[in-house]
Parts: sequence; structure tokens; C-alpha cells
Amino acid sequence: MKVTRRAALKSIAVLAAAPWFGRARAATVTLTAGVARQQLVPAEYPQTEVWSYNGAVPAPELRFRQGDTARIVVANRLPQPTTVHWHGLRVPNRMDGVPHVTQPPIAPGAEFVYEFALPDAGTYWYHPHLAGYEQVARGLYGVLIVEERDPIRVDRDVTWVLSDFRLNPDASQREDFESLFDLTHGGRVGNTVTVNGRFTVKDGAFAVRSGERIRLRLVNTAVARIFLLRFNSHEPRVIALDGQPVEPHAPERGLVELAPGMRADLVLDCLQPPGSRHLVMDEVNPRSESRLMAIDYSAEPPLRARPPAGPIALAPNPLAEPDVARAGRHEMLFEGGAMGGLREAQFEGERVPLGALVRQHHLAWTINGVAVKEHAHRPALTLRRDGHYVLSLKNDTAWPHPIHLHGHAFRIIARNGVQTPHREWRDTALLAPRERVDIAFVADNPGDWMFHCHILSHQAGGMMAMLRVA
Repeated sequence: MKVTRRAALKSIAVLAAAPWFGRARAATVTLTAGVARQQLVPAEYPQTEVWSYNGAVPAPELRFRQGDTARIVVANRLPQPTTVHWHGLRVPNRMDGVPHVTQPPIAPGAEFVYEFALPDAGTYWYHPHLAGYEQVARGLYGVLIVEERDPIRVDRDVTWVLSDFRLNPDASQREDFESLFDLTHGGRVGNTVTVNGRFTVKDGAFAVRSGERIRLRLVNTAVARIFLLRFNSHEPRVIALDGQPVEPHAPERGLVELAPGMRADLVLDCLQPPGSRHLVMDEVNPRSESRLMAIDYSAEPPLRARPPAGPIALAPNPLAEPDVARAGRHEMLFEGGAMGGLREAQFEGERVPLGALVRQHHLAWTINGVAVKEHAHRPALTLRRDGHYVLSLKNDTAWPHPIHLHGHAFRIIARNGVQTPHREWRDTALLAPRERVDIAFVADNPGDWMFHCHILSHQAGGMMAMLRVA
């Protein structure tokens, strides 16, 4: 799809204020899932049919305060059933949005009311947990922010929702959502990258004023794409990962890595000269380095000559600290996919050759040798409520996997046996090919919780399990 600079500039609003990004703090919020049309790419192309909440991609940004209770009515106007999962939020199990596990699917024309307390501040997001490989890919996602009781002082609080779409030359979505190639390889990676629902790669611009301090919330809502962002001429500091505060630090090698489902909160001090331009690059593939965004400095005089002196560390959320020394330990082995060593898997109580799994059941991935279709019902592990646990996650495949645990946050304590420098809290752990990652948590939220790869065609292709906390 060839895009001219003139057309792109006409079609892409400056992202500074993200004016298409609605905000809501009402006691009751209504989200209507339905079919809409949106100008994802420059105006010389047609609008794209999308599935969205309240007619926009991304959906309205919902804002609450820590300690609030959210009440969200979801109305389904889609041509198929759906649910909503509140990614990263420690909600009661019945509010988790997993079809046939925590709730019945919301039928077309029906509604469901989600209501839950918000004990943790941070950056979270929401999306379907039914046919996510299609529904999320079509545009069903939004951000939910829980503001701190005592937030850090910044000049602006800005969200970038990162995603992509697989479009035809006429800007329509390609309908190959169940591609076997995607399922067995790296998932559905789109050909059109968007920030806040707009194509930005060629001419997207984020307007700043020299001297200002910005809290930049990055959310990866893509179904497969991993972003690796470099902020040229800037030194962002990471203050939260997956919504959970972390000791402020510069990202490793200056790169912010975000796999599907992951979030990062940055403090960005804009210290370059007025009138200058600096690129944000996505370097996930070193052979095809590409621009994501331009940071454009206005001609105004600097707001200040040096960074503000105020603290940027966030107060911790009320998470139970795992005691690694007395924790129960379990191994979780992830296998399958193209160029892997898996030859057969357990499926519905029988050993099935991998080729037959792929051809007959569209399954190609396993956890501990078991492939699951749709959603898991029998727990792979039963954990004692309030017990302390270490899960050793081993990726024995040729592909990366962002592994997401519902209902809990966990500390990442080691990678390939080496202690992590920040022991960061997360809800999604990215496992590189052949990598082992150890996570620790307290199983303090009772119920049946999904545990799966957030490359959503991998999840649909069998890489999911259920952990029961009882």
C-alpha cells in the first residue's frame, strides 16, 4: 500500500492529545461491541470495517481511581458471541470473561454486567476472550487506567495503543483469521501498524514542547506483533510494567520491548531543542528497521531548562510478596509449532500425532504435553489458596511466547537461571525461543484461571491451560 506524505499528514491527527480517545469515569460505563467503519489509513484509501467498542478503535479509555468499583455493562451487537476479559486486573473469578469457564458467552443482542473493585493502580486493557484471534484482530480492545491516589507530577499523561492490521490493497481486512501458517508459526502479524487506531509509520507525529515531562503509557494490543522501541535522542525511564510499579530505570540497551498483552509506563523528559524532530523506531527485526512515530518539538520556548526535580517512583500496589524459599515448585513446558521437536500430544485423553492435530483440529501447541481446544476446563495444576509458588516456564519451541496468567500478578525472578535485576511484577512473561523463565507469586485469588500464550492464534492452537486456586 503506497502512502504519500501529503495524504498521511492530512489523515493523521497529532497524537499529543489523542482526541479520538474517549475518557470515562462514570460509576456505570456501557460498552457496545459492534461493527463500525474507521479511517485506519490515509484518506486516499477507503475506511476499514472494524469490530469495536462504542464505534472506535481503540475503544474508549476508561479511567478510574484506585479503590473505586467499576461497573461496566457490555452490550453485544456483533454477529457472534463474545466476552470481555480485563487483562491484568485482579478481578473476582466470575468477572474474568472466560467463556464456559467463568461465564456463558454474551449472545448477539444480549448484555452482561461486569462489576469489580480496583485495588491496584496502573495501566490495563480489555478485550474479548472468545475467538480472540479474530475479534481482537478486527479491533475489539481498549485501555483501562486506574489512577494512583497520589500520582507522580508530569505535564501530560498520554497513552499509545500499539497494534496492527492485515489489510488488502483496498484497506479491507484480510479474512484469513484461521490461517494454519499463522497458527503454526509466529501468529497473525499485520502489514499496517497503528498507534491509537491510526497508521503512523510513514508520517505519524507526536507533538511536544521542549522541557516538558510526559508519562507515556504503552499498550500492545496486537494479536502477534512484538514491538521493540527505541526513542532516538531521548532517555525514557521505565516506572511500571504491566501496570505494576518497578524501580525507575533505563530500559535494557535503550529498547522498550512489548509483546502482545504487555504494557510499559515511561517517564519521557523532552529535552531536545525547539523545532527539532526525533524518530521512535521499532527495531524488532534488525533487517527491516522501521519508524513508528516522530517526536516533533514545537517552536515555543522551552517550558523549563532541565528536568523537574520531583520523584518518579510509583507507590507499590497491595500485592502479597511470594516467599521463594518455601514456595511449591512446578515445571511448565511449552512445545509445538513449526520447526519444533513435538511429534505427538495428548488431546482429549488420547495421544495424537502432531500432523493429525494440525489437519483435523487446528492444534499445534502444548503445555506439559497437552493441547487444549477452545478453553480449558480441567485444571493442569491445583494450587492451594494463599500458597506460595514458583513456576518454571520452559519454551522448547522455535518461537517467542508471551505467557499470560489471569487473576494474579507474579514476580519474574530468573531467566535461564540468572536472577533478574528488578524482580519486576508482571502478568505476562515473554519467553524467547529455548528460554527458561521462573516466576513467583502467591495464589491468593480463588477460582479457575487461564494460563496461555497471548499470541492469540497460539492460544487457539492449543497453548493454554487452567490453574485452579482452591
